Amino acid sequence: MIYYEISSANPLSAYLQIKTTFTVTQPDAPLYLQLSAWRPGRYELQNFAQKIQGFRILNQDNSPVTFNKITKDRWEVQPAGSTEITVYFNFYARQLDAGGSWIDESQLYVNPVNCLPAVVGQEQQPAELKLNIPESWQVACGLKQLNAHTLTADNYDQLVDSPLIASANLKLASYEVNGIPFYIWIQGECKPDWGRIIQDFSAFTQEQIMLFGDFPVKDYYFLNQILPYKFYHGVEHGNSTVITLGPGELLMGKSLYKDFVGVSSHELFHTWNIKKIRPAEMLPYDYSGENYFRTGFVAEGITTYYGDYILARAGVYTVDDYFEELNKVLSKHFGDYGHQNYSVADSSFDLWLDGYKPGVPDRKVSIYHKGALAAIILDLEIRRSTNNVYSLDTVMQRLWEEFGKPGIGYTEADYQRLVREVAGSGTEKYFNEIIYGTAPIQQYLDKALHYVGCTLIKEESPVLTETLWGFKTAAGNNSYLAVSAIAPESPSYNGLSLDDELIALNGRKIEGNISGLLENQQEVTLSFFRNKQLREVKLQTNGNRYFQKYYIQKLPDAKLVDKANFYLWLKQRF
Repeated sequence: MIYYEISSANPLSAYLQIKTTFTVTQPDAPLYLQLSAWRPGRYELQNFAQKIQGFRILNQDNSPVTFNKITKDRWEVQPAGSTEITVYFNFYARQLDAGGSWIDESQLYVNPVNCLPAVVGQEQQPAELKLNIPESWQVACGLKQLNAHTLTADNYDQLVDSPLIASANLKLASYEVNGIPFYIWIQGECKPDWGRIIQDFSAFTQEQIMLFGDFPVKDYYFLNQILPYKFYHGVEHGNSTVITLGPGELLMGKSLYKDFVGVSSHELFHTWNIKKIRPAEMLPYDYSGENYFRTGFVAEGITTYYGDYILARAGVYTVDDYFEELNKVLSKHFGDYGHQNYSVADSSFDLWLDGYKPGVPDRKVSIYHKGALAAIILDLEIRRSTNNVYSLDTVMQRLWEEFGKPGIGYTEADYQRLVREVAGSGTEKYFNEIIYGTAPIQQYLDKALHYVGCTLIKEESPVLTETLWGFKTAAGNNSYLAVSAIAPESPSYNGLSLDDELIALNGRKIEGNISGLLENQQEVTLSFFRNKQLREVKLQTNGNRYFQKYYIQKLPDAKLVDKANFYLWLKQRF
């Protein structure tokens, strides 16, 4: 057994006191401690060790033990005959998102992967986690509770994959599906409509379990941090999720409630897809460094598709609600030109490099957005090729049965084989062009949508700077309008640069009137500051259109058979 303890002598300092005690199995040999360099669910190095203060080690006699830090988050310890070792350090917990840790006078929120070190070689030992918190505080966590404030885990993986919220102000509701209990915990100021929440959560949970046939774990915990400001984030875990949303007073409003059920459905789907149906490269997790994989379009793209799609199938979303979410995905995908330069498979591999930040212009695609669009194309094409006998559901069911249940990691080749066996011939072009290539997806998507009586509509951006001149703007320094994006080979491509501060057009000051000034213009002179230097450039339209918008709508002349296909796909009438 390895014993962990979390305290906070002064919550307002944001420091946690972390204590780890374990038995030394080889008293005369060096041992190693490893703090995670990243966390599952976000595939980039996060270097949690940068938040450690006052690291020290004592033995069973309270004598100092010699240690050396040998990497940024790994320590070599010389027991020198010690039989028991205790590691002490402070951890700065002031990151209130779905993957961080936080302490203040009202709550303790911990993602253990941030701050609990592994004893290398003893990761399969059971663990006990004691929380030194006020007696009146409840604990929301997916781990078993030994008592009110002590949790137990079967091994290190389970321990660090089980976030917790402890507070006197937690709200709780629960429901059951197929005899499995689901718990919804809420921390934060809000007024949840529990009747509506339980009805909708039960519906999408039932739909997901029906898809896969069973549930991977015996219980499940939705841990919600509802914040007083705008926020959106969710992270999946083995039998739980942390979701951070805000502002709390709008939780039951249409927009934020859609986000609430949408991210909850997405994270629940991950219980199968990534937590159990896991890429071979991540079985087991290596917490010490990057775990490169090229199937992020399966792990995150398919999950992004199903998160909202399941809500429509379960009747939580109307058709209009669902199409609104699909159109947001389209807008994000076509919001820049990265889809012309990098495949979704390559972008999966490069998550560790720049997958969670804007990066340089037009370099990559989002595995979430491109992956979701690739998933809907594949789903509808499988339905077409098999006359609705099979679908992407079938692929996911086989991934679950052949890889997830037996705990075998799948490879790229495994996924392609399953798709080919389910869909039949013709999948090579899909993988070559949509997954491993950069072919435009518009034609593929439009063809797929026609099978269910829908189509992909293209329209010009209503913003003249975007559609005719090929540049986007945002508020810059000193209230200037700044260039925020430029379309390749557009009229602005060889004249403007990112962050140029626009001040005048054809000699007229720009002050919220740039669209009016551009009206009916084919050639203009722009004045701007670049690196504090006043510049001027002449731009001329070329007849092309840029930053075009795409959205999905029903065909007004859809045939009865198309409407029938629509119902089989969405479980809602056309």
